[in-house]
Amino acid sequence: MLWGGNIVSIRIGVDSVPPLWSAFWRMQVGVIVVTAWAWKTGVRIWPEKGQWGQLFLLGVLFTGQIGLLNSASAMTSPAYGVVILNAYAVFANLVGHFFLPHLEAPLTRERAFGLVIALTGVGILAFGQTASTLAPRPLLGNSLMILSALLLGIRQIYTRWLVQGVEPVKTVVWQMAWSVPLFLVVAIVSEPMVYGQVTWQAVTAISYQGFVVAGICFIVWAELLKKHSAGTLSMFAFLVPITGIGLSTVLFGEKLRAPLVVGSLLALAGVWIVTRSDTAEELES
Repeated sequence: MLWGGNIVSIRIGVDSVPPLWSAFWRMQVGVIVVTAWAWKTGVRIWPEKGQWGQLFLLGVLFTGQIGLLNSASAMTSPAYGVVILNAYAVFANLVGHFFLPHLEAPLTRERAFGLVIALTGVGILAFGQTASTLAPRPLLGNSLMILSALLLGIRQIYTRWLVQGVEPVKTVVWQMAWSVPLFLVVAIVSEPMVYGQVTWQAVTAISYQGFVVAGICFIVWAELLKKHSAGTLSMFAFLVPITGIGLSTVLFGEKLRAPLVVGSLLALAGVWIVTRSDTAEELES
């Protein structure tokens, strides 16, 4: 549910602070939070020999995924974006099937059927939205959101593999730590630092993204990935789009139009089919 407010807060923030600069400030807050957590719990966060390259790759994936997410959120509405992003579970299951079969469940016919349904829903969302003040460039924004969902699925599977031998909090710290200079460099060469006056709403929104989402949520998620498969945990992602759509309706007055309702139902139904058997297997075990 806390993650459900992420895209909504990003949409608020990018009205004053450009997407990549917004991500830069967010990650600075987030890395402070998770580093403090690591220090409090006595976790050593300095990488051991052989871990530097692994953690840098995680940082690159993280930076690309968040950069696409923030850029897309400035172009499309939060309600559409939050559903598309949370179809990442489909991509996570696909990547896990082919590249991490010893940790993730195989892709059965039932899962393939769910994948088709989910991608159909994502297609309806991507192409069924009309331009508005809230969504000035919906087609491009939704397309970037799909790419962000793909990278998120890849990153979740890579993290699932990585935390088998690396402390989970260490992966959270370093994916953010590497993203800070990467975002800084890209933002300097591609965006102005602000759009006119920075509002208190934007500051609050970026603070929420840094402290709650990049801090608390990522710590909990990394700990859970150490014990459960990404496919199983993705079942709980159903709360994210529901919360996101609700917040977008309340805060922005976004209407529940047919493409949003139909596309969301298909996408979430497909994700449920793809992930439910994995959940049943873990519960039985």
